[in-house]
Amino acid sequence: MVKHKVGLEIHVQLDTESKLFCRCPTTLRNDDPHFTIKRRLRPSMSELGQVDPAALWEFRKRRVYVYEGYNDSTCLVELDEEPPHDMNEEALSTALAVSMRFNAKPFDEVIVMRKVVIDGSNTSGFQRTALVARNGLVTFMDLKVPIWTIALEEDAARRMGENGREVIYRLDRLGIPLIEISTGPMEYPPNAIMDIAFYLGQTVRNTGKAKRGLGSIRQDLNISIEGGAKVEVKGVPELSLIPKVIQYEVERQVNLLKIRDELNRRGLKPYSPDLVDVTSELASTKSNLIRSVVEQGGKVMAIKLPGLSGILGFELQPKRRFGSELADRVRSWTELGGLLHSDELPNYGITSEEVERIKSRLGVDSFILLSGIEESELVEAATVVVDRINEAFKGVPEETRAANDDGTTKFLRPRPGSARMYPETDLRPVRITKALLERAASLMPEPIDEQLRRYVGMGMSRELAMQVVRSPYSRDVDRLISIYGGKASPTLIASLFVNTLKYIGREEGWSVDPIVGIEEAIKLYADGKITREAIGEALEEYAKRRGSTRVEDIVRERGLFKLSPEDVERIVRDTASKLGTSSEAVIMQEVMKRYRGRIDARDVSAALKRFNSSS
Repeated sequence: MVKHKVGLEIHVQLDTESKLFCRCPTTLRNDDPHFTIKRRLRPSMSELGQVDPAALWEFRKRRVYVYEGYNDSTCLVELDEEPPHDMNEEALSTALAVSMRFNAKPFDEVIVMRKVVIDGSNTSGFQRTALVARNGLVTFMDLKVPIWTIALEEDAARRMGENGREVIYRLDRLGIPLIEISTGPMEYPPNAIMDIAFYLGQTVRNTGKAKRGLGSIRQDLNISIEGGAKVEVKGVPELSLIPKVIQYEVERQVNLLKIRDELNRRGLKPYSPDLVDVTSELASTKSNLIRSVVEQGGKVMAIKLPGLSGILGFELQPKRRFGSELADRVRSWTELGGLLHSDELPNYGITSEEVERIKSRLGVDSFILLSGIEESELVEAATVVVDRINEAFKGVPEETRAANDDGTTKFLRPRPGSARMYPETDLRPVRITKALLERAASLMPEPIDEQLRRYVGMGMSRELAMQVVRSPYSRDVDRLISIYGGKASPTLIASLFVNTLKYIGREEGWSVDPIVGIEEAIKLYADGKITREAIGEALEEYAKRRGSTRVEDIVRERGLFKLSPEDVERIVRDTASKLGTSSEAVIMQEVMKRYRGRIDARDVSAALKRFNSSS
């Protein structure tokens, strides 16, 4: 693989009592909202009179944003109708605790900044963020990780959907505290980067102050290669996808450099939008895509691109070509669904004869087709396409991209510039006092390496211990071991969370929080009421019933209560008499087969010893 550098940005939601700058709860809601408001957002200039390019890009989309809120859990701060309250001290203490664990140096004062974001994910046109510490260094499994900054910021509103130019957001998530950990560039293999991302997120979870569940930890990657550019990939949905995202982004940059070299080899120069109306050449086309536009009175316009034959269809990532990059820009900037290019035609119902007519009309072999109702939008799309093609003469553009589910990426917006940040004038700086640092020290999370050694010391195998460390339930495992560890082995408790839970999830799915059911089952086992084998059967039924029935009631219904030692002795005597043998192995096998789930092998073994000693 080509030499590359990767920086990580890990965002972890905190499970604090209230949001970062108001006292609203941090609970996500799925009931119908009580009210909605509509807004348009506009970029503002920095103190130096500059406008951030990413903000300008979003503004030019001309979106209208609809915000959904609740009377009892949304306040005027989220609506940007009231100044923010003082920073949540619980969240700040947690961020300081993480900073200490990563050996980062806290600032004497925490100054809140406004980061311009006008994609609609907040009502104010900016996100509040504050640097807490810098210049840390931590080692995970012999991997040295430079920690550049640790910040505390407010989460964005939840995107719920869109309707034309209207984008719908819900305000329940806006303002939930986030810890952002930014690393320096690292040259480790992609799998090692994935491990580091896990360790960073898990360390925050080990404070006991992190939310869990889908979306509670988000990963962004900054990826570059020699001769390429720093590209930020936002929202990698799963840790396991990180290696693929890195591999595919490296491939994309390598292939963009090949395109740059090929453009220069062909002696081509930057293009200007040269649009020609080719609607008549496709008047009788069988292409549904084109015909639907024409029947609505729309047009088909072609951009003349002499010399680009073979480049528009050049593959950059699996199933994504240079033409895909151009289509991303069109979809991001306009309401058009994309484009067609000459390297992929004839196709999509467009015949070879129609392609030849278009080439004859244009006088060139390579072109792009745009179709739409409004001619002004077609002109705008043509400008966007040509601008992106001209960027290819320089190689790899710096930009922000979104991760797709298959590990490929698509254009999201330009990278932000230095004009993006300015001080929050409604909040005073927060002094980092000795009392704050002492509180943070009490929250400082356990190092991952020590956590692993602790589990192994309890008798777990190293493999099981690592599974617990990597599990979102490690704190639940610790809590239940501390309560029931004397009567239920740590290995059993850990296995229920990392093995049984996973198996039942595949079979039945967990539509409720499984912790209540697991704890009830462990208590029944620790009290000697059920056997180890009965736990899995009871929990499987608990999952089927979506947690509506207590585990003890399920055990009672299914007759899974553990047999008493007296019953076991009677069963052993009866079985030996029935089989006409005193062989411990034969009797054990028969008893366990008939009474599995209700009888403990240790009780059978003890009863057998007593039976043979008395006979």
